[in-house]
Amino acid sequence: MENPERGQAVKPWLSQYGDHIDEMLSTPSHPSLPAAMIEAAEEYADQIAFTTVMPNGMYGSLRYREVDEMSDAFAYYLREVLGLESGDRVALQMPNCLSYPVCMLGILKAGCVVVNTNPLYTPEEMRHQFSDSGAKALVIVDLFADKLEEVLGETPVEHVVITRVPEFFPAVVKQITYGVMKYWNRAIPAHNVQATRLPTALEQGRKAGSGRPDYYSELGHDDLALLQYTGGTTGVAKGGMLSHGNLLWNLAQIRAMTAARMNPGEEVVLTALPLYHIFACSVNFMTMFLAGARNILVPSPRPIQRVQRAMENYKITWLTGVNTLYNALLNEEWFVAFPPKHIKAAAGGGAAMHHAVVEAWEEMVGAPLVEGYGLTEASPVVCFQPLQGERKSGTIGIPVPMTDIKLVDDDNNIVADGEAGELCVKGPQIMQGYWNRPEETAKTIKDGWLHTGDVAEMDPDGTFRIVDRKKDMILVSGFNVYPNEIEDVLSRHGKVLEAAVIGVPSEKSGEEVWAFVVKRDETLSKEELVTHCRESLTGYKRPKKIEFREDLPKTPIGKILRRELRDEVLGG
Repeated sequence: MENPERGQAVKPWLSQYGDHIDEMLSTPSHPSLPAAMIEAAEEYADQIAFTTVMPNGMYGSLRYREVDEMSDAFAYYLREVLGLESGDRVALQMPNCLSYPVCMLGILKAGCVVVNTNPLYTPEEMRHQFSDSGAKALVIVDLFADKLEEVLGETPVEHVVITRVPEFFPAVVKQITYGVMKYWNRAIPAHNVQATRLPTALEQGRKAGSGRPDYYSELGHDDLALLQYTGGTTGVAKGGMLSHGNLLWNLAQIRAMTAARMNPGEEVVLTALPLYHIFACSVNFMTMFLAGARNILVPSPRPIQRVQRAMENYKITWLTGVNTLYNALLNEEWFVAFPPKHIKAAAGGGAAMHHAVVEAWEEMVGAPLVEGYGLTEASPVVCFQPLQGERKSGTIGIPVPMTDIKLVDDDNNIVADGEAGELCVKGPQIMQGYWNRPEETAKTIKDGWLHTGDVAEMDPDGTFRIVDRKKDMILVSGFNVYPNEIEDVLSRHGKVLEAAVIGVPSEKSGEEVWAFVVKRDETLSKEELVTHCRESLTGYKRPKKIEFREDLPKTPIGKILRRELRDEVLGG
């Protein structure tokens, strides 16, 4: 059967679904995210929902019923004390901690919209995001409140709530943890921001209302739930409008792909990726909350030693990460000495996983490290390697149920089977558009298809492989060169810890390949890498320049920023 629009067999990946993945999903039964999460909180009321683990092993936990009650109180605080209305935006700016799920669920119960914000943002970035989103209220961690003082008067934020990383810890543990604060290596900065402490806000909310708030009762699938800002790695950050329906559909899609290894009420997930990022927010927080899992929160995984106590003290069954996180674990003596054999599966995304890392992980841990693909604009999951049946390494797997993909050329024509093209996605998880940016939306969503800017290939069975970012492609003497391929080759060298590749203008070839490498072994020489590349890469793909670095610029989730390297080299 052929589809005239796609020019390819209709969804060839369906043959890989087998009996364990449903091709068609029922429309999510809950009208909104808070309705679904309240049901889970009631079902798993007495189980531990979240545990924040500090680098020294000290911790604090909340049960499902506690998160439910506290978020009710926060919803009352937002609506009755602050006077916010349905649809108003509330920004969250904090690392992984117990306050995050309480506040996020409270915002949704209030019928308001969550604006996830990176706590490490500069004042300029904060000013942009708060102003662009029109956020009326902000919950911020005290460690960075001093930055807020500089920009608050230039934003629409009217109300500020301040929280602490060890919020809701037992009193003695909180005092010790807060007094030392070794994990951040800095004192709490002084500030003059007029703000309410989160525990005080919750008390005010309890006095303002009792019982279950019903502000969310009129919400439906088309109503906005999250303003999730793109990372800004390709320009000014834009707010992706993710509706309750977008997220509920994607949660159902994720559950369909993971059901074969998921036991509701029994899983323990490690969350080292930041919850303010859509990957962890959707996969770690919301998916696992609905499954009754215990979520082990790590406030900051850098350096990677900060994850040690969390992994050693808890029987982790699932974890998510990016290539750099898994690579870092594989180079830790404590991890290598006692790899956690109780892990059922690990998921990689955010950037391409390197073959060498996946192979080393699976050999050491004995559990699959499955690669997926997603982006903010898709809530975020688009593809995932199946957890049952055949799994093809070096790919992003197959589309999640109810999702279609086509590959197009620069003229938006379907490419021939087997050829690379821009990956375009259609499905119920695709965002409503960019907040207040209709022109940008029109450039990205065309006739219902989300144009991702990523170049991919599809094999005859419907398995996809990301070749690279369209904007990162290097043109050498008319030949397309993809940095991912070269980075993967470099990472296979035993003395390489990580690598990044960019294109630099060249009078002879238009562009040439430059590589930036972090050593695993100080004896590594450029000559060794040249020889290594000669064995695996044709001439025009080989780096013309290799530069050793102590580290590489990364996003908060660990994705290497090629753009910053390009700007540094080119003076951009």
